[in-house]
Amino acid sequence: MRAIRIALAAALALILVDNAIAQLGESPIRIVLPYPAGGVGDTAARMIADSMRAQLNRTVIVENKPGAAGRLGVQSVKDAPADGTVLLFTPIAPMALFPHVYDNLAYDPVKDFQPISQVGTYDLAMAVGANVPAKNLKELIEWLEVNPRQAAYGTPAAGSLPHFFAVLFAREAGIELRHVAYKGNPQAVTDLIGGHLPIFFTSTQDLVEAHNTGRIRVLATSGRERSMVMREVPTFIESGFNIRGEGWYGVYAPAKTPPRVVSQLNQAVVEAVRSTEFAKRLSPLGVQATGTSVEEFAKAGKSDSELWRPVVKASGFKPE
Repeated sequence: MRAIRIALAAALALILVDNAIAQLGESPIRIVLPYPAGGVGDTAARMIADSMRAQLNRTVIVENKPGAAGRLGVQSVKDAPADGTVLLFTPIAPMALFPHVYDNLAYDPVKDFQPISQVGTYDLAMAVGANVPAKNLKELIEWLEVNPRQAAYGTPAAGSLPHFFAVLFAREAGIELRHVAYKGNPQAVTDLIGGHLPIFFTSTQDLVEAHNTGRIRVLATSGRERSMVMREVPTFIESGFNIRGEGWYGVYAPAKTPPRVVSQLNQAVVEAVRSTEFAKRLSPLGVQATGTSVEEFAKAGKSDSELWRPVVKASGFKPE
Protein backbone atom coordinates (compact mmCIF):
# COMPACT_ATOMS: atom_id res chain seq x y z
CA MET A 1 0.00 0.00 0.00
CA ARG A 2 2.85 2.39 0.82
CA ALA A 3 4.36 1.78 -2.62
CA ILE A 4 0.97 2.42 -4.24
CA ARG A 5 0.57 5.71 -2.32
CA ILE A 6 4.03 6.86 -3.40
CA ALA A 7 3.25 5.97 -7.01
CA LEU A 8 -0.06 7.83 -6.87
CA ALA A 9 1.61 10.91 -5.32
CA ALA A 10 4.25 10.91 -8.05
CA ALA A 11 1.57 10.58 -10.73
CA LEU A 12 -0.39 13.47 -9.20
CA ALA A 13 2.74 15.66 -9.16
CA LEU A 14 3.30 14.93 -12.85
CA ILE A 15 -0.30 15.81 -13.63
CA LEU A 16 0.03 19.16 -11.78
CA VAL A 17 3.21 20.01 -13.67
CA ASP A 18 1.60 19.01 -16.98
CA ASN A 19 -1.43 21.15 -16.16
CA ALA A 20 0.79 24.12 -15.34
CA ILE A 21 2.63 23.77 -18.64
CA ALA A 22 -0.67 23.41 -20.52
CA GLN A 23 -2.13 26.50 -18.87
CA LEU A 24 0.96 28.62 -19.46
CA GLY A 25 1.52 27.51 -23.06
CA GLU A 26 4.92 26.92 -24.68
CA SER A 27 6.46 30.41 -24.74
CA PRO A 28 9.31 31.29 -22.35
CA ILE A 29 8.37 33.10 -19.16
CA ARG A 30 9.97 36.51 -18.71
CA ILE A 31 10.30 37.96 -15.20
CA VAL A 32 10.79 41.71 -15.56
CA LEU A 33 12.80 43.43 -12.82
CA PRO A 34 12.45 47.21 -13.28
CA TYR A 35 15.90 47.94 -11.85
CA PRO A 36 19.52 47.20 -12.89
CA ALA A 37 21.17 43.83 -12.34
CA GLY A 38 22.84 43.23 -8.99
CA GLY A 39 21.47 43.71 -5.51
CA VAL A 40 19.06 41.78 -3.34
CA GLY A 41 16.06 41.99 -5.64
CA ASP A 42 18.03 40.71 -8.60
CA THR A 43 19.32 37.77 -6.55
CA ALA A 44 15.81 36.83 -5.40
CA ALA A 45 14.31 37.13 -8.88
CA ARG A 46 16.97 34.86 -10.41
CA MET A 47 16.53 32.23 -7.70
CA ILE A 48 12.79 32.17 -8.37
CA ALA A 49 13.44 31.90 -12.12
CA ASP A 50 15.77 28.93 -11.54
CA SER A 51 13.20 27.16 -9.40
CA MET A 52 10.34 27.79 -11.84
CA ARG A 53 12.49 26.54 -14.69
CA ALA A 54 12.93 23.21 -12.91
CA GLN A 55 9.32 22.96 -11.73
CA LEU A 56 7.70 23.77 -15.08
CA ASN A 57 10.37 22.31 -17.35
CA ARG A 58 10.50 25.42 -19.51
CA THR A 59 12.58 28.51 -20.15
CA VAL A 60 12.28 31.22 -17.48
CA ILE A 61 14.46 34.33 -17.82
CA VAL A 62 14.95 37.49 -15.77
CA GLU A 63 14.96 40.71 -17.78
CA ASN A 64 16.35 43.83 -16.11
CA LYS A 65 14.48 46.86 -17.44
CA PRO A 66 15.51 49.95 -15.46
CA GLY A 67 14.43 53.51 -16.09
CA ALA A 68 12.32 56.28 -14.55
CA ALA A 69 12.89 54.95 -11.02
CA GLY A 70 11.37 51.61 -12.04
CA ARG A 71 8.27 52.95 -13.76
CA LEU A 72 9.30 51.92 -17.28
CA GLY A 73 9.69 48.26 -16.39
CA VAL A 74 6.40 48.21 -14.52
CA GLN A 75 4.56 49.78 -17.43
CA SER A 76 6.03 47.25 -19.86
CA VAL A 77 4.41 44.43 -17.87
CA LYS A 78 1.10 46.27 -17.73
CA ASP A 79 1.06 46.29 -21.55
CA ALA A 80 2.17 42.63 -21.90
CA PRO A 81 -0.16 39.75 -22.83
CA ALA A 82 -2.19 38.51 -19.85
CA ASP A 83 -1.27 34.86 -20.38
CA GLY A 84 1.31 34.25 -17.65
CA THR A 85 4.34 34.58 -19.93
CA VAL A 86 5.40 38.02 -18.61
CA LEU A 87 5.66 38.69 -14.88
CA LEU A 88 6.78 41.64 -12.77
CA PHE A 89 9.19 41.25 -9.86
CA THR A 90 9.22 44.49 -7.90
CA PRO A 91 9.91 46.03 -4.50
CA ILE A 92 7.23 47.97 -2.66
CA ALA A 93 7.83 51.46 -4.05
CA PRO A 94 6.35 51.24 -7.57
CA MET A 95 3.16 49.61 -6.28
CA ALA A 96 2.44 51.22 -2.88
CA LEU A 97 4.35 54.53 -2.92
CA PHE A 98 4.45 55.82 -6.50
CA PRO A 99 0.65 56.20 -6.83
CA HIS A 100 0.88 58.88 -4.12
CA VAL A 101 4.11 60.42 -5.42
CA TYR A 102 3.43 60.90 -9.14
CA ASP A 103 0.42 62.85 -10.38
CA ASN A 104 0.39 61.19 -13.80
CA LEU A 105 1.47 57.61 -13.22
CA ALA A 106 1.07 55.57 -16.41
CA TYR A 107 -0.30 52.54 -14.58
CA ASP A 108 -2.67 51.65 -11.74
CA PRO A 109 -1.25 49.01 -9.36
CA VAL A 110 -4.74 47.70 -8.57
CA LYS A 111 -6.52 47.88 -11.92
CA ASP A 112 -3.59 46.97 -14.18
CA PHE A 113 -1.97 44.13 -12.21
CA GLN A 114 -2.84 40.76 -10.75
CA PRO A 115 -0.96 39.91 -7.51
CA ILE A 116 0.76 36.52 -7.59
CA SER A 117 2.70 36.29 -4.32
CA GLN A 118 4.74 38.33 -1.91
CA VAL A 119 8.30 37.01 -1.91
CA GLY A 120 9.87 38.51 1.20
CA THR A 121 9.97 41.46 3.57
CA TYR A 122 12.79 43.64 4.86
CA ASP A 123 12.97 46.34 7.49
CA LEU A 124 14.57 49.77 7.76
CA ALA A 125 16.81 51.23 10.43
CA MET A 126 17.75 54.58 11.92
CA ALA A 127 21.42 55.10 12.68
CA VAL A 128 23.38 57.94 14.27
CA GLY A 129 27.01 58.83 13.94
CA ALA A 130 29.54 58.18 16.68
CA ASN A 131 29.57 61.90 17.55
CA VAL A 132 25.89 61.77 18.54
CA PRO A 133 25.74 60.80 22.25
CA ALA A 134 22.23 59.28 22.18
CA LYS A 135 22.02 55.56 22.93
CA ASN A 136 18.27 55.27 22.26
CA LEU A 137 15.43 57.21 20.61
CA LYS A 138 14.37 59.02 23.79
CA GLU A 139 17.91 60.32 24.30
CA LEU A 140 18.12 61.28 20.62
CA ILE A 141 15.00 63.43 20.81
CA GLU A 142 16.27 65.10 23.99
CA TRP A 143 19.63 65.78 22.29
CA LEU A 144 17.91 67.28 19.24
CA GLU A 145 15.85 69.59 21.43
CA VAL A 146 19.09 70.99 22.85
CA ASN A 147 20.87 70.93 19.47
CA PRO A 148 18.20 71.88 16.88
CA ARG A 149 20.84 72.71 14.26
CA GLN A 150 21.72 68.99 14.21
CA ALA A 151 18.15 67.96 13.32
CA ALA A 152 19.03 66.67 9.85
CA TYR A 153 18.73 63.16 8.45
CA GLY A 154 19.88 61.51 5.29
CA THR A 155 18.32 58.82 3.09
CA PRO A 156 19.57 56.96 -0.01
CA ALA A 157 17.18 58.95 -2.22
CA ALA A 158 14.38 61.47 -2.12
CA GLY A 159 11.00 59.80 -2.51
CA SER A 160 12.27 56.45 -1.25
CA LEU A 161 10.78 54.25 1.46
CA PRO A 162 13.45 55.34 4.00
CA HIS A 163 12.58 58.99 3.24
CA PHE A 164 8.90 58.49 3.98
CA PHE A 165 9.57 56.34 7.03
CA ALA A 166 11.69 59.16 8.44
CA VAL A 167 8.74 61.52 7.89
CA LEU A 168 6.52 59.02 9.71
CA PHE A 169 8.96 58.94 12.64
CA ALA A 170 9.21 62.73 12.84
CA ARG A 171 5.41 63.02 12.92
CA GLU A 172 5.13 60.39 15.66
CA ALA A 173 7.94 61.98 17.69
CA GLY A 174 6.59 65.51 17.28
CA ILE A 175 9.88 66.90 15.98
CA GLU A 176 11.04 68.65 12.82
CA LEU A 177 13.82 67.05 10.80
CA ARG A 178 15.51 68.39 7.66
CA HIS A 179 15.96 65.91 4.81
CA VAL A 180 19.29 65.42 3.03
CA ALA A 181 18.89 63.22 -0.05
CA TYR A 182 21.88 61.16 -1.18
CA LYS A 183 22.41 59.07 -4.30
CA GLY A 184 22.68 55.70 -2.61
CA ASN A 185 24.16 54.50 0.67
CA PRO A 186 27.99 54.70 0.38
CA GLN A 187 28.50 58.46 0.65
CA ALA A 188 25.82 58.80 3.31
CA VAL A 189 27.41 56.12 5.51
CA THR A 190 30.80 57.79 5.02
CA ASP A 191 29.34 61.13 6.13
CA LEU A 192 27.63 59.45 9.08
CA ILE A 193 30.90 57.87 10.22
CA GLY A 194 32.77 61.13 9.67
CA GLY A 195 30.35 63.18 11.76
CA HIS A 196 29.03 65.23 8.82
CA LEU A 197 25.54 63.68 9.01
CA PRO A 198 23.84 63.13 12.39
CA ILE A 199 21.10 60.65 11.38
CA PHE A 200 20.56 58.22 8.52
CA PHE A 201 17.61 56.03 7.51
CA THR A 202 18.07 53.09 5.14
CA SER A 203 17.61 49.33 4.85
CA THR A 204 18.85 47.58 7.99
CA GLN A 205 21.21 45.27 6.12
CA ASP A 206 23.12 48.23 4.68
CA LEU A 207 24.15 49.35 8.18
CA VAL A 208 25.18 46.03 9.71
CA GLU A 209 28.93 46.23 9.11
CA ALA A 210 29.37 49.82 10.32
CA HIS A 211 27.15 49.14 13.35
CA ASN A 212 28.98 45.95 14.33
CA THR A 213 32.35 47.69 14.15
CA GLY A 214 31.14 50.57 16.35
CA ARG A 215 31.58 53.28 13.74
CA ILE A 216 27.86 54.11 13.90
CA ARG A 217 24.98 53.12 16.19
CA VAL A 218 21.65 51.78 14.97
CA LEU A 219 19.02 52.92 17.47
CA ALA A 220 15.90 51.18 16.13
CA THR A 221 14.55 49.06 13.30
CA SER A 222 11.16 49.37 11.62
CA GLY A 223 9.66 45.87 11.57
CA ARG A 224 6.99 44.31 13.75
CA GLU A 225 9.75 42.17 15.24
CA ARG A 226 13.47 42.71 15.69
CA SER A 227 15.62 42.43 12.58
CA MET A 228 17.09 39.01 11.85
CA VAL A 229 20.46 40.65 11.16
CA MET A 230 20.44 42.91 14.24
CA ARG A 231 18.71 41.11 17.09
CA GLU A 232 20.22 43.34 19.76
CA VAL A 233 18.52 46.48 18.43
CA PRO A 234 14.92 47.25 19.52
CA THR A 235 12.13 48.11 17.11
CA PHE A 236 10.53 51.56 17.03
CA ILE A 237 7.46 49.99 18.64
CA GLU A 238 9.54 48.57 21.49
CA SER A 239 11.10 52.01 21.90
CA GLY A 240 7.71 53.63 22.50
CA PHE A 241 6.84 54.80 18.98
CA ASN A 242 3.81 53.11 17.47
CA ILE A 243 5.11 52.98 13.90
CA ARG A 244 6.30 50.25 11.59
CA GLY A 245 7.40 50.22 7.99
CA GLU A 246 8.45 47.10 6.16
CA GLY A 247 9.56 46.93 2.57
CA TRP A 248 8.79 43.90 0.43
CA TYR A 249 9.37 42.20 -2.89
CA GLY A 250 6.56 40.60 -4.82
CA VAL A 251 5.50 39.06 -8.12
CA TYR A 252 2.65 40.35 -10.29
CA ALA A 253 1.08 39.43 -13.62
CA PRO A 254 -0.88 41.71 -15.96
CA ALA A 255 -4.54 42.19 -15.05
CA LYS A 256 -7.03 39.70 -16.53
CA THR A 257 -4.56 36.81 -16.36
CA PRO A 258 -6.79 33.69 -16.16
CA PRO A 259 -7.43 32.45 -12.62
CA ARG A 260 -6.02 28.96 -13.32
CA VAL A 261 -2.79 30.50 -14.60
CA VAL A 262 -2.62 32.78 -11.54
CA SER A 263 -3.04 29.75 -9.29
CA GLN A 264 -0.28 27.79 -11.04
CA LEU A 265 2.08 30.77 -10.94
CA ASN A 266 1.39 31.26 -7.24
CA GLN A 267 2.19 27.60 -6.55
CA ALA A 268 5.47 27.86 -8.47
CA VAL A 269 6.59 31.09 -6.78
CA VAL A 270 5.62 29.93 -3.29
CA GLU A 271 7.49 26.65 -3.74
CA ALA A 272 10.59 28.60 -4.80
CA VAL A 273 10.39 31.09 -1.92
CA ARG A 274 9.74 28.52 0.79
CA SER A 275 12.72 26.41 -0.18
CA THR A 276 15.63 26.03 2.25
CA GLU A 277 18.06 27.41 -0.32
CA PHE A 278 16.07 30.61 -0.80
CA ALA A 279 16.02 31.38 2.92
CA LYS A 280 19.68 30.45 3.23
CA ARG A 281 20.68 32.91 0.51
CA LEU A 282 18.33 35.77 1.34
CA SER A 283 18.30 35.81 5.16
CA PRO A 284 21.90 37.10 5.42
CA LEU A 285 20.83 39.89 3.06
CA GLY A 286 18.11 40.98 5.47
CA VAL A 287 15.14 39.49 3.61
CA GLN A 288 12.57 37.41 5.47
CA ALA A 289 11.12 34.92 2.98
CA THR A 290 7.31 34.82 2.96
CA GLY A 291 5.59 33.25 -0.05
CA THR A 292 1.97 34.29 0.42
CA SER A 293 -1.34 33.44 -1.18
CA VAL A 294 -2.70 35.72 -3.88
CA GLU A 295 -5.29 37.10 -1.45
CA GLU A 296 -2.76 37.79 1.32
CA PHE A 297 -0.50 39.67 -1.06
CA ALA A 298 -3.36 41.78 -2.41
CA LYS A 299 -4.37 42.66 1.17
CA ALA A 300 -0.79 43.61 2.11
CA GLY A 301 -0.45 45.85 -0.95
CA LYS A 302 -3.69 47.66 -0.15
CA SER A 303 -2.75 48.08 3.52
CA ASP A 304 0.67 49.55 2.72
CA SER A 305 -0.76 51.91 0.12
CA GLU A 306 -3.19 53.24 2.72
CA LEU A 307 -0.37 53.50 5.30
CA TRP A 308 1.91 55.60 3.10
CA ARG A 309 -0.67 57.85 1.42
CA PRO A 310 -0.91 60.44 4.25
CA VAL A 311 2.83 60.19 4.95
CA VAL A 312 3.76 61.01 1.35
CA LYS A 313 1.35 63.94 1.45
CA ALA A 314 2.79 65.20 4.74
CA SER A 315 6.34 65.01 3.32
CA GLY A 316 5.52 67.57 0.64
CA PHE A 317 7.77 65.63 -1.72
CA LYS A 318 7.36 66.31 -5.44
CA PRO A 319 9.55 64.50 -7.99
CA GLU A 320 11.52 66.62 -10.40
